[in-house]
Amino acid sequence: MIEFDDVQDLVSPVVIAAFEGWNDAADAASGLVDHLMEQWKADVIGAVDPEEFYDFQVNRPIVGTDANGHRRLTWPTTRIAVARPAELDRDVILVRGIEPNMKWRQFCAELLAACDDLGAELVVTLGALLADTPHTRPIPVTGSASEPELVDRLNLEQSSYEGPTGIVGVFNDACTHLDIPAVSYWAAVPHYVAQPPCPKATLALLGQLEELLQAPMPLGDLPDDSKAWERGVDELAAEDEDVADYVRALEETRDTADLPEASGEAIAREFERYLKRRDTD
Repeated sequence: MIEFDDVQDLVSPVVIAAFEGWNDAADAASGLVDHLMEQWKADVIGAVDPEEFYDFQVNRPIVGTDANGHRRLTWPTTRIAVARPAELDRDVILVRGIEPNMKWRQFCAELLAACDDLGAELVVTLGALLADTPHTRPIPVTGSASEPELVDRLNLEQSSYEGPTGIVGVFNDACTHLDIPAVSYWAAVPHYVAQPPCPKATLALLGQLEELLQAPMPLGDLPDDSKAWERGVDELAAEDEDVADYVRALEETRDTADLPEASGEAIAREFERYLKRRDTD
């Protein structure tokens, strides 16, 4: 059972969760939760007991020095933080952790029990996968939802994926069994630049959160970092003709597939998001 520090009652809290590991190509999803924790100055209020769920020979504790110069041991775990963003009319519960090595069902049950104790009304999970997508085009983000109302409002689809899954899939399934509304977003990271970070994918996930929560999200340095990342990959591709040819082939495939998507509705949705952020600024 997760024990919390003293927490005031939260206002219609939404959970935003991401886990390092199989579900998190280029750290794009966990990087977004890190970004939000920093931008919103979130307070960590509790953590999962790592002894129950992690193999320390796989996820080893880390020794470091704290701000006071003292040696400190940090154990791999999953932490829960709370933020009260001024731009939202609700509070946010941020879950940031590592995919557990064992007892996945118990892990999900404890996390969801903790979120329920905090009054969570919606769970949003974030993930990222490696895909055949060019770095020069917008990062594709797919989404699914457990509630028909959410599917319709967000123009999502019920997931048709079949195959192995990670803790994000198990966590979403646990939400469904407990009748907790849940949304899941996955960014497609170009597989030929899989090393973290991938700020462009993190920024794409942030855009989906804006649409879901109908409020502007703090961008911080993500737009500049995303442009710098793309320029860096351009330079690497220019040095290898085979990679450059491969990227051009991906661009042609993507552009052909995306022609029907360049609709007035998609353009209007992006423009509306821009106007909301401008009005807030």
